[in-house]
Amino acid sequence: MSEGEKRAGPRVRFDHERPAQMMAIDGTWRRDCIVENIGEGGARLSVGDTITGLQLTEFFLVLSSMGLAYRHCRLAWVNGDTIGVSFLGRQRGRKGGKP
Repeated sequence: MSEGEKRAGPRVRFDHERPAQMMAIDGTWRRDCIVENIGEGGARLSVGDTITGLQLTEFFLVLSSMGLAYRHCRLAWVNGDTIGVSFLGRQRGRKGGKP
């Protein structure tokens, strides 16, 4: 089983590129990426720029240009310029909403 097959649930694949950004928890860096597939527990990202030297233990995956849709992530695996991430602290609803 390859790294990309070690997932807990089904994934959605996209017909067109879905651009996003990876951002440090403290905001000190950002990298453009493409969401290749995504599911409830994680995602597979294609990162064009180098990730060498970045603190990828935990970071945000920003899914909207306004920064309103994002997920708290942890690096699961790296294979060249493709990475797998696990989502942390699954959000249920919006801030102030019911859990």
